[in-house]
Amino acid sequence: MRAKSTPLSALLAGIVGGAMMAGCQTYDFEPVDPLAIAQTTKETVITARGSKPDVMLLVDTSGSMTLPVEPELTVGGVKVCHGQNEQGQDYVCGESLPCDTARCPTRWSELQAAMGPFLTGSGSLVRFGLTTYPAPITSAAPSVAQLCAAASAGESVRVQIPTTLDADADLLAHATNLNAVLQAIPNGGTNRPRGGTPTSGSLAFTGSLLTTDPAERPQIIILLTDGLPNCNAENEYNGSQAEQCACTVATSQCVVEESPYYKRGCLDKNASVAAVEALKARDISTIVIGFGAETSAGAGPQVLNAMASAGGFARNCRADIDCGAGDTCDVAAQRCGRAFYQAGNQVELGAALKAISERLQPGEPCYIPLDPSQLPSDPSLIVVYINGERTLGGPDSWSVVDTGVRFVGSTCARLEASRPEAPVSVEVRAIREL
Repeated sequence: MRAKSTPLSALLAGIVGGAMMAGCQTYDFEPVDPLAIAQTTKETVITARGSKPDVMLLVDTSGSMTLPVEPELTVGGVKVCHGQNEQGQDYVCGESLPCDTARCPTRWSELQAAMGPFLTGSGSLVRFGLTTYPAPITSAAPSVAQLCAAASAGESVRVQIPTTLDADADLLAHATNLNAVLQAIPNGGTNRPRGGTPTSGSLAFTGSLLTTDPAERPQIIILLTDGLPNCNAENEYNGSQAEQCACTVATSQCVVEESPYYKRGCLDKNASVAAVEALKARDISTIVIGFGAETSAGAGPQVLNAMASAGGFARNCRADIDCGAGDTCDVAAQRCGRAFYQAGNQVELGAALKAISERLQPGEPCYIPLDPSQLPSDPSLIVVYINGERTLGGPDSWSVVDTGVRFVGSTCARLEASRPEAPVSVEVRAIREL
């Protein structure tokens, strides 16, 4: 039986192990007393790169996407998102009067800024498509039915999933084109984001676009929305049921039976969750991103949490640190209290998309992701074994990156050559100070 090492001996093993490899001694990490430090051991069996997932981006292009991220943003003592009309009255730019996004970033301009790096970083490893909702509105005076129309065949599908492509270079070029299409949707003008948030119907339609057998490759929808779901003309509730309806527009528009928003204006939580559940029953996962103030307060978190939990791709964790400030981890279930990804600006949305990107690439053989709670306190406090043999880091081997361990050179080639009949076992051991 091997003696249990002290925290100090384990720490020293990680520090001096590399230097002593030239001699006859070998050091590795033993289980340690978690009074001062903790050990992570992650074992992965590599069987080469899995099939690249089909991912349909379902992006909310409702009118609220043109609202400022920070309505009271002040630069040089001037509120840059405010203006005055001809009558001298103060207003905040947005749906009626477009914002100057160079001075006053909107939800739409921030989303566009965050999506470029995401698509560039993930484009070669994912078969992306793009659908927007509500259905594009071009009429100068649209009806309520047009403002509330769910995504449908035709112009809603901005970019199809490229089912005939699989090579890295081809998919990256496709993702670059998709990004150009997304960037071309203006913040103001005729083709700007307009209308309501018909989430349940749009989810159901988007599911019809994912036609590949999930057994062959993962089928995923990334729902990115800044508002609560509404616009369902068949909502089970109406404005006469104040508690159940939870009106999402001006209350006066919900309570009048003759109003087109008598049902459409009510929160469409149940149907939206049911749509996600129906997709999951077909092995189509749904990732939910909430973007903006409406999704972080009031009924927003409850609704998006229910959708994300039903989608089979809730935020995972091993400790509270993985879930971020203000959230906790259910260690037994390995799920964060907030199941959906929340962002309020470009930086936060970029971070959420990066986290999702890492999860979309579980079959990448040359990368072993680590949660923040698993990362070492120092890059030197990590040991890697390949098929039971300790492998030192280096330019032809591996290195620690900010989200895990990245293999390169001949070591990466070795992992890429693995097959189900000839798998490669990788074990990562790390020390983290508590």
